[in-house]
Amino acid sequence: MSGSASVERVRAALAAAGHADTIAAFPEGTRTAADAAAAVGCAVEQIAKSIVFRAGERAVVVIASGANRVDAAKVAAALGVGVKRADADWVREATGFAIGGVAPVGHVSPPLMLLDRDLMALGEVWAAAGSPVHVFRTTGDELARMTGAAVADIRVL
Repeated sequence: MSGSASVERVRAALAAAGHADTIAAFPEGTRTAADAAAAVGCAVEQIAKSIVFRAGERAVVVIASGANRVDAAKVAAALGVGVKRADADWVREATGFAIGGVAPVGHVSPPLMLLDRDLMALGEVWAAAGSPVHVFRTTGDELARMTGAAVADIRVL
């Protein structure tokens, strides 16, 4: 299946972090938060979507609740660096993942990470697992532990 090397990178990162292998495939796709929620059978808020920005040549990966739009100014303030949107080719080069499958773990180069505070109150959440049809079940606390991401209010009001 397309993306299998990326999915295996995520599987290895989860194992290295002591996280259970909860990766599941949904052939109908999980490219958007709404698609993922429909496939998984959860609320859109429970989708931990990855939004990638650029800080110079370094990737900034923001893991946000699927219901939230990300405020780039809040991201920049939380990390203390200027950020701009990243195009699809650069995202693939910098993270090793295609847009729609960017996972919170398993990047080819360590990104700056930021976690949406709203994910911390949701219990079970689902994040991309390396392809547009793979996700894994986790929690906000586990995402923070595995990624070392700072937790911040990043949503557009």
